[in-house]
Amino acid sequence: MNNLLSKPHTLFVIVGPTAVGKTAVSIQLAQQLGCPILSADSRQFYREMKIGIAAPTDAELALVKHYFIANKSVTEDYNISQYESDALAIMSGLFYENPNLVMVGGSGLYVNAVCNGIDDMPDTDPAIRIQLNELLKAEGIGVLQQRLSELDPEYYKEVDQRNPVRLQRALEVYIQTGKPYSHFRMKVKKERDFNIVKIGIEIEKAVLNQRIEERVDRMMAEGQLEEVKSLLPFRQYNALNTVGYKELFAYLDGSINLEQAIINIKTNTRQYAKRQLTWFRKDNEIHWFFPEQIINLIESQGNIGEYRLFR
Repeated sequence: MNNLLSKPHTLFVIVGPTAVGKTAVSIQLAQQLGCPILSADSRQFYREMKIGIAAPTDAELALVKHYFIANKSVTEDYNISQYESDALAIMSGLFYENPNLVMVGGSGLYVNAVCNGIDDMPDTDPAIRIQLNELLKAEGIGVLQQRLSELDPEYYKEVDQRNPVRLQRALEVYIQTGKPYSHFRMKVKKERDFNIVKIGIEIEKAVLNQRIEERVDRMMAEGQLEEVKSLLPFRQYNALNTVGYKELFAYLDGSINLEQAIINIKTNTRQYAKRQLTWFRKDNEIHWFFPEQIINLIESQGNIGEYRLFR
């Protein structure tokens, strides 16, 4: 690896699929470095969502200062561009007091925005989003997939085709400008004034699937259904169109029973974890470890901030 001491500050980025154990690793690393943590999990931004997104517990939050946890409402329109700007601004201030910072999350696009930057996208008329939301509600995600495949086949091959938010955003841009979303994606990496060390956390597939099963059961026992009921008045917002919430909305609508809703949450979470891994595996800058490996290395390393671990 190239000399990581070329810049005075370093961002350690912890990534991996849901339920793999990123939170524990990030807290241990942040404690060793004596620095705060920035979340790059787009579902953890929203204060009304807690149980269904596996947010850090109050005890975990008390161990290390966290940013971008429960800092927005589901009613707020918050996008990747805003996150990039907010994260870089906060990091700029934090780097005055800390030579190192830790970022953790499974939202690949948000991680990428901080590490590499994103292209400037045109603003779109909110009315377009409302129309697409109504179309999604009336006809399902298939109609969005079909339209995007016809209007922007290049981006359609790359996008998470099961994510209605991503599909809608691309369609919004096309409807607003008459040009495909891919036209505005220059894919030019922006230079950052800090080093970036990426650490991927992985476990055996069978173990990950078992953790997902147990996590969903635990969430239900902790009151996930009650949390979703409390969010019924806000279900039209994009933040709630996510795994763990949309399946229980379907149950509350009477379209499926509770047992099937729980099965669907587990299935969709496994599929989401698979997509996360596929995304992160494309990044050859990520150093992959099993949780116990990286924790042992953090504990045995005199100062992980000196980067001996990653050379």
